[in-house]
Amino acid sequence: MDTTTIAPISIPTMLFNLLAGLLLSVLLAVYYARLGESLSNRSKFAPLLPLLTMVTLLVISVVKSSLALSLGLVGALSIVRFRTAIKDPEELMFLFFAIAIGLGFGADQRIPTLISYVVIMGYLLTRKLINRTFRLAPHNSLYLNISLPLGSTTSENSFKFINKLLGEELPQVDLRRFDTDSKEMRLVFYFKANKADTMAKITNRIQEKFPKASISIVEQNNLLGG
Repeated sequence: MDTTTIAPISIPTMLFNLLAGLLLSVLLAVYYARLGESLSNRSKFAPLLPLLTMVTLLVISVVKSSLALSLGLVGALSIVRFRTAIKDPEELMFLFFAIAIGLGFGADQRIPTLISYVVIMGYLLTRKLINRTFRLAPHNSLYLNISLPLGSTTSENSFKFINKLLGEELPQVDLRRFDTDSKEMRLVFYFKANKADTMAKITNRIQEKFPKASISIVEQNNLLGG
């Protein structure tokens, strides 16, 4: 078998695949820009998804016509390194989705690709509808940092008040750090919440009891253990 022979590529077929892949990836980009939950700049990232799909489709369409070209692609990818860090899981998922569309149409697997696309998009839309209907907001992983100057009250009494307050307002809370000296007590609590009113109520009650307290709440969803 001659591995150097390149099979001719059907231009009409490739053009149809490009248009179909472009249509599906544009719909995917619109969904990501309008309904995505990623914290990144979705309006700038979404237009890149159709481009990624078409580039993938072009590469697969070319290399599938020759074993030599496919082996050359493997060699090229082993040299090229992509160092862009993708930190958001949703962003990574949509990248793979766009690549999968290009792979499917590039390999002329139109019906399986279309069926898979409809099923996946149907799941995403259904999940979004259920979350909005039942108001199932995701819980944020938060760290509550409290610094209390010790004067008229002891560290033991202050800790009991704060621990009781958090137990009343939050379903679950963990003490992650406790530091104290003769002048100040520092506490770090980890908890999950999806309502800003709860966090505001906690800070107001602590400020009422300890006017000189320093309070900060930090979102830590991207950390391990959060």
